Amino acid sequence: MAAGHDRAWLELLRWHKPSGRLILLIPAGWALWLGPTVPPPAPLVGWIVLGGLAVSGAGCVANDLWDRRIDPLVERTRHRPLADGRVGVGTAAVLLLLCLAVALAALLALPTASRLLCVGLALATLPLVLLYPSAKRWFAYPQLVLALCWGFAVLIPWAAAQGGLAGARGGWPLLLTWLATVSWTFGFDTVYAMSDRDDDRRLGVRSSALSLGEQAPLVVALCYGLTCVALALAVVLQGRDGPGFWLPWAVAAVAMQQQATLLGRADLPRSAFGRHFAMQVRLGGLLLLAVILSSAA
Repeated sequence: MAAGHDRAWLELLRWHKPSGRLILLIPAGWALWLGPTVPPPAPLVGWIVLGGLAVSGAGCVANDLWDRRIDPLVERTRHRPLADGRVGVGTAAVLLLLCLAVALAALLALPTASRLLCVGLALATLPLVLLYPSAKRWFAYPQLVLALCWGFAVLIPWAAAQGGLAGARGGWPLLLTWLATVSWTFGFDTVYAMSDRDDDRRLGVRSSALSLGEQAPLVVALCYGLTCVALALAVVLQGRDGPGFWLPWAVAAVAMQQQATLLGRADLPRSAFGRHFAMQVRLGGLLLLAVILSSAA
């Protein structure tokens, strides 16, 4: 019985699906390895990873609490722990608070010079994290809300590593890395929403996949293109555009466009959208490798 409860808690946090956790940490890696001190200190990387996992878990629990009456009606989500009754609302609320407490502990462990700013940024993102699950009820593009949440995965590590959000070259490297993250997130989460279009339409739930309609694959391709261009410009502005960067960057950029093109095929099975999401983890990781190699050059 205890093992069953443990499994349900892991599913509630989505820790049985590591792709969704890695895809949040990748932009944090972009920010850390684009800073002036590379490689970043190992303790800083560790605290950022712990905080990212905790915030990701909190977002998943909050999402399932919001959607506990909708999830049983959607094919993809009807077996989630809150939807099928394996975890109660009270337990989920306690788990949410624990995740937030761990995230706060990670913030307080960050360097003293940047701690106050990082806490302020975290407080700024908290309303968006908790509001995102309800956005599908009142906003035509709820994936944009998630994308803005993801943007803080760049701002907080950048502030922690550099002691502030200002920087050389007028702050453009930070702005471009943030833009790359927001664009990438809107793209892959729109694809994720494409698997639920029939259920969302039936339930009256909104998503960018429904709002964009047949233009969704094109918009996703444009988002991925903007991501790759913005990240490349950030690297160039930091003076790290050596040969080690361009080869993996080009492979990732081309593969992202190829993946977006496949979305235009008729009668794609639901599983295709899940595979697309998993592929974005690999391609985002390849972009991170490109940034790391540029820093090592």
